[in-house]
Amino acid sequence: MKIKTHVKPGDEVKVISGNHKGKQGTVTSVNAAKQQVIVEGVRKMKKAIRRTEENQDGGIEEVDGPIHISNVKKV
Repeated sequence: MKIKTHVKPGDEVKVISGNHKGKQGTVTSVNAAKQQVIVEGVRKMKKAIRRTEENQDGGIEEVDGPIHISNVKKV
């Protein structure tokens, strides 16, 4: 069963509640089952990256974190 959402990847949205209220960005992905969206540049999180053959240094990388879908609206 497919769950309908009011936003889709590529939409321009504004955060209407929570710690990141007022920020705007583009939706990069939608997880309808968990009711979460990832908005580019809004909720930055630091993530530890293990060393691999491609990434010799490893270290800490900044990634966009999820926001609940009810906290965003289309612009």
